[in-house]
Amino acid sequence: MSSKRVLVSGAGGFIGRWSVPALIEAGYEVHAVAGHSANRTVPPQLRGAKIHRLDLLDAAAVDGLVAHVAPTHLLHFAWIATPGVYWSSPDNARWLGASLNLLKRFAGAGGVRAVMAGTSAEYDWTRVGVCHEMTSPLADAAAPGITAYAHAKLTMQVALQRFAAEHALSAAWGRIFFQYGPDEHPDRLVASVIRSLLAGREAPCSHGRQVRSFLHVADVGAAFAALLDSTVEGPVNIGSGDRLSIAELVSEVGAQIGRSELVRLGARSAPPDEPPLLVPDVTRLRTHVGWQPRYNLRDGIADTIAWWRTR
Repeated sequence: MSSKRVLVSGAGGFIGRWSVPALIEAGYEVHAVAGHSANRTVPPQLRGAKIHRLDLLDAAAVDGLVAHVAPTHLLHFAWIATPGVYWSSPDNARWLGASLNLLKRFAGAGGVRAVMAGTSAEYDWTRVGVCHEMTSPLADAAAPGITAYAHAKLTMQVALQRFAAEHALSAAWGRIFFQYGPDEHPDRLVASVIRSLLAGREAPCSHGRQVRSFLHVADVGAAFAALLDSTVEGPVNIGSGDRLSIAELVSEVGAQIGRSELVRLGARSAPPDEPPLLVPDVTRLRTHVGWQPRYNLRDGIADTIAWWRTR
């Protein structure tokens, strides 16, 4: 039995599942909380992990699980993430409370290191293009226009930092930027374009001049595993060091499928408040954590297309 026992919340989710193989490879005994849902299918990435089915919003169930497992490490992904819903959902407040409870129970059971998933939405997109964890301005949690999602994540990051300092707990916070890959929600950008083109349908997009940083989801999960296994503390950007426009991204999809003529740039209006440049500085991830991605854009898109072809 490994001396490193990690509890991974949201392990059945889009990103969480991809952290498990890397954690197992790093020598962790992985306890994966896959959620209490009607869908009992176990993602193949969870093979080798001990799977627990429960509702993390149920405080009593969480207390019992943490007491039973007594994890040394915590990797927390679970949160509301439904596209088109999560930005303003009141469930963000529920997940904030559940996350605080999980953190307290983890520390009370003797846990030594916790890593939680944050978001690029914590940065003030009106004042920053290249986001640095230690110097870039964050969104104003008290601003009337802030989304419920960003507000909850900002609050949780501050709470984690304070709690860790008060309880001698090692802790880090991974700010996720943009990702894509197998099993992504079908309405998200890369998945929706792939699905349309494979079906022979037009894929209407915005002008595509927005510059972003995209990382294959397997690399996102592996980056979190590496962060957990490191001693780095505080916020760490989880993203690619590459910069590319949305037009370049969807054009790569079109070229690989061989239906570039179906990609319709400019067919949709871009949100007026969308930042033209939003990318992470990944120095802490690459240099301090010592992690490098496995996929480049070409191979990552090819892997994602291959997955959707089987669906």
